[in-house]
Amino acid sequence: MNQNMFDDPRITAIGLLVETHAGLSARFAAQVEEHGLSPVEFEVLMRLARSPGNQLRMTDLSAQTSLSTSGVTRVVDRMERDGLLRRRACPSDRRSSYAVVTDAGLARLDETLPGHLQIIAQWFTGQLEPAALDALLDSLRRIRDAVHPGATAGSTCPAPADDTTATGC
Repeated sequence: MNQNMFDDPRITAIGLLVETHAGLSARFAAQVEEHGLSPVEFEVLMRLARSPGNQLRMTDLSAQTSLSTSGVTRVVDRMERDGLLRRRACPSDRRSSYAVVTDAGLARLDETLPGHLQIIAQWFTGQLEPAALDALLDSLRRIRDAVHPGATAGSTCPAPADDTTATGC
């Protein structure tokens, strides 16, 4: 095998990305667990809280996360039992339902988010000059959209006003 292949910048780029993700994920996991959340539960709460009406269809939540549809169902079941979110029937499609953050879920995020943001600032965004951060965000969005086109599914649809409002999203 050609030694130059091991020095390929593509291998270096993906290796650095994986190492960065692993390091940040470990810090995030320890911090969110201090607030009684798993990393997946925190991700679900954040995805829902950042969506119109603090809700997403279950299929869109699955598309936005690394969870399968059955995985989302299990996490939502557990979080619903814990009072962090609830399900709401989709008025326009009886086969679909929404996961909706409850007040208790938003309160848990309010408790967790300051420490999470501190870790982000210390170990990620604070390591970059503003122009470098902007360039990184643009690059990450471009790559994310190419490899995971469903990552923003349902995040731009207007939230239904109530349970009787049909939506085409």
